[in-house]
Amino acid sequence: MPTGILHIDLEAIAANWRALDALSSYDCETAATVKADAYGLGVTQVAPRLFAEGCRAFFVATADEGLELRRALGPEPRIYAYYGHMTGDTATLARADVVPLICSLEQLMRHLEALPRHPFGLQLDTGMNRLGLKMEEWAAVAELALRAEPVLVTTHLASSDVPDAAQNTDQLARFHEMTDGISVPRSLAATGGILLGGEYHFDMTRPGIGLFGGLPFAKADPVVALDLPVISCFDIAAGEAVGYSATWTARAPSRIATVGGGYADGLLRSLSQGMEVMVGPVPCNVVGRVSMDLLTVDISHLDRDPESVRVLDAHRGVDTLAASAGTIGYEVLTSMGRRYKRQYRGGQ
Repeated sequence: MPTGILHIDLEAIAANWRALDALSSYDCETAATVKADAYGLGVTQVAPRLFAEGCRAFFVATADEGLELRRALGPEPRIYAYYGHMTGDTATLARADVVPLICSLEQLMRHLEALPRHPFGLQLDTGMNRLGLKMEEWAAVAELALRAEPVLVTTHLASSDVPDAAQNTDQLARFHEMTDGISVPRSLAATGGILLGGEYHFDMTRPGIGLFGGLPFAKADPVVALDLPVISCFDIAAGEAVGYSATWTARAPSRIATVGGGYADGLLRSLSQGMEVMVGPVPCNVVGRVSMDLLTVDISHLDRDPESVRVLDAHRGVDTLAASAGTIGYEVLTSMGRRYKRQYRGGQ
């Protein structure tokens, strides 16, 4: 075990997709958002398993991500790119048959001029102020855009992880105001929006984080586990410090394990305070600072030196680790380093 092992359960991802799919009506399609290499878990493994489960629409961020996904999935599914039609994307969009989700007037003109017969979708800004045509822009170009026959109209909720946030109902109302009466399929809900209920589902949902075991889908099956190797174990005396800047000092004679994993592997430096790892059923505190490649762990209470420690498991998921770092599960997942050996359960 020269590096950490990231265990990824493709069957759990498929089960989470089925569960989220079951929350919407039969005539609402459930897609899958697999941008950023399927949230760091490997799109060429994850997407084929979701395709086998019945998913036929996938969302990525960029045209290049779409090309990689097309190579993995073949010609059948529809692939959408959130970045839309960027300068320099034309050839890739055409080659990979990726549907750009147009998010500005400039992009709309570029697409209609460069790829006039290529499918496209539209993003509308209903209050997040990030991507999409604003209401006045949409009013100006809606007739032109709809005449070109977009295949999907989308927006994105800013506060769907807070179910009672007023912004959710505000954005829902704005989306209705901007799109009611059009014949184009509509999509509003990602994972959080699915959980808000049927009025947010429209014609397509596009879950992301919930597929991979993260909040706000609290009922998700756990997807990842992470084991790190112990490199060495040693004793220190009371009063000795451990790690950079001597931020932790032993109050009594202690035994320390140096573990192979650090912030280069996605274990954020902010985890230096309060992070625990598991040795079997026994929790052990990380002491001192998380460094680029190493953690130091207090194992004084163990009856033997461990060969490895577990950072993530079914009971301590990405959101638990994220809370210790003062961040969110999305960042933990997408930061998992490339040095980990990835072991998959299920799939092809």
